[in-house]
Amino acid sequence: MTTHHLPPLAERMRPNTLDDFIGQEHLTAPHGLLRTMLQTGNPFSIIFWGPPGVGKTTLANIIAQKLNRPFFMLSAIDSGVKEVRTVIQQAQAEGGALLFIDEIHRFNKAQQDSLLGAVEKGIVTLIGATTENPSFEVIAPLLSRCQVYVLKPLDKQHLITLLQNALQKDEYLSRRQIDLQETEALLRISGGDARKLLNLLELVVQNHPDAQPLVITNEMVQQTAQQNIALYDKQGEQHYDIISAFIKSMRGSDPNAALYWLARMLAGGEDPKFIARRMLILSSEDIGIANPTAMVMANACFDAVQKIGYPECDLILAQTVVYLATSAKSNSSYTAIRKAQKLVNTTGNLPVPLHLRNAPTGLMRELGYGKDYQYAHDFEGNFSLQEFLPDKVKNTQIYNPGTNPREDEIRRWLKGKWGKKYNY
Repeated sequence: MTTHHLPPLAERMRPNTLDDFIGQEHLTAPHGLLRTMLQTGNPFSIIFWGPPGVGKTTLANIIAQKLNRPFFMLSAIDSGVKEVRTVIQQAQAEGGALLFIDEIHRFNKAQQDSLLGAVEKGIVTLIGATTENPSFEVIAPLLSRCQVYVLKPLDKQHLITLLQNALQKDEYLSRRQIDLQETEALLRISGGDARKLLNLLELVVQNHPDAQPLVITNEMVQQTAQQNIALYDKQGEQHYDIISAFIKSMRGSDPNAALYWLARMLAGGEDPKFIARRMLILSSEDIGIANPTAMVMANACFDAVQKIGYPECDLILAQTVVYLATSAKSNSSYTAIRKAQKLVNTTGNLPVPLHLRNAPTGLMRELGYGKDYQYAHDFEGNFSLQEFLPDKVKNTQIYNPGTNPREDEIRRWLKGKWGKKYNY
């Protein structure tokens, strides 16, 4: 039996219900947000944000099938304002419809503006899919009318379950004698992308005669992948591998390597805005307080890239790359906010101490709101040694300055102020 006349395995295995869907339990579980929406039958506009191959398109299809409403699909890569308006007219004729837009982050402002009125009036219920942060890529008026659902990367067990389901349930693969002996290469090469994972599995099977039992090993998968490298969407792999090398080179203070990876991305057609945005994140995550101007520089770069565009913006990107790579490094702010978030998750919503509460009414003042608050400017050096944390977590030190000239100065200042309370 051959699969040449069949759709790809990933398409054949695409689930039609939430019960068959693998992963994203925070949305699809019995009390998950998405399942609740489908049970009420009252859809609202959604943007699915997550890495490739984690179920964005599949969830859109499930929503359409469950709600049994007119459903239109557009890809932002090959659709413009004209196509959007055509769909809106068709949706209006249908009395309303669901509209799925894949890679909505590729729509420019004019294209997104063309959607806004139809979403506002309920002519279309928008379902957008994006691998990029919608806060940066979707215009504020449209974003405010959508719920953003974050889709998580699939974990190892999710991916293995997908493989096992395909071997057991697919019409073609279930007829073969297949022993999935090793999975590491399948998982590594597919990079957590379910679509790539299933299509690679199918390719491995197709490379061996139907009549023979097949034992799938890491070595076999690796050889198949090397012989059919085009399967893995070369640009897609580079998108994630090279940006990783780029960020790590700047974090490691190597401007030479960082410039090389920048050139590689530009040569491969990477979106300069994506590069600039990642540098803006790095300026805070990896440089931070060690050189606060780095964020200013990266933000100016992001603005300039948007205004100028490629190819002229390559000089601005290069200048910023060198500046960030050669800046002092600190992740103290990153570490501090993660520690603060963990503390909040552990301790919950602790009450604000009375002396820190606002007291706009007499009753509140009688209840002790604001009592004994020490106004810093009434004290010498505009400082008073008082407690600002809830009682349950008082004296908890969250921020620890890094070891660089700027934060050494901050440490000395904090020690002078808070030396009796925190270990600076």
